[in-house]
Amino acid sequence: MARPRVSAISYLNTAPLMWGLEHGRAKDQFEITYTVPSRCAAEMADGLADIGIIPSAAYASIPGLSILPGIAIAAKRAVRSILLVSPKPMAQIHSVALDSSSITSAALARILFQKCWGGGRRFESRAPDLGAMLETHDAAMLIGDTALRVDRSRYYSWDLAEEWIRFTGKPFVFAFWAVREPLLAGSNLDLGAIFQESRDHGLMPAHLSEISRSWAARLKISEEDIRQYLTTNIHYFLDGECLEGLRLFYRYGSEGKALSHAPEVRFLAANGALI
Repeated sequence: MARPRVSAISYLNTAPLMWGLEHGRAKDQFEITYTVPSRCAAEMADGLADIGIIPSAAYASIPGLSILPGIAIAAKRAVRSILLVSPKPMAQIHSVALDSSSITSAALARILFQKCWGGGRRFESRAPDLGAMLETHDAAMLIGDTALRVDRSRYYSWDLAEEWIRFTGKPFVFAFWAVREPLLAGSNLDLGAIFQESRDHGLMPAHLSEISRSWAARLKISEEDIRQYLTTNIHYFLDGECLEGLRLFYRYGSEGKALSHAPEVRFLAANGALI
């Protein structure tokens, strides 16, 4: 049987999730490719991947997926890597360039404008280049490593996770592992246990230190800053509070047309059944 195809996101915040798949007992069990969140969703939708770290918003538009329980890329405080940036104060923002790598954060930005900052803004998808985005728009929404490198002292900036938490009192879930259901019929792998173990190993202090060292040179950010981001700003557990926030995101997104509908959240149980 061919190895299951895994589509993973190529940002720093996924590094702990991937540790065991790259270095542990599971490293030879999957065929792994790396891409941006929007492309990961497209690969899952097109059947080019069997398992993917999909943006939460993509789950509303891709049928036949189940979620691996307990694992997420979420935030219970400011996340630092999902930013709205502008040289102007909020009242003067009329147009927003949305990072084309993003699906979930683009929907979140639309919801926050609808619910908190006032509607009537113009949104357009653009490549994640802050200078180019601000040449044609009043504000730019950036995600991932590009957002982490922004010098926020030069701009007005809003951390979208922090704004969501301030408004709702709930965590925000940006992404999670999802599995295409046709894979489940032919696989005897305990996917939930494998992917949770991969995350748990990635969050071990020694492995976090190694991740921080390898990414510091790549992003030109200090090792300590990276470690703090991975241990303080990102929450890697899809717990009860996060599920409440996820369902609220789906509800608000559906009500405001940022999402097509509010999907039913379905999980893969330990025995491979759906719950």
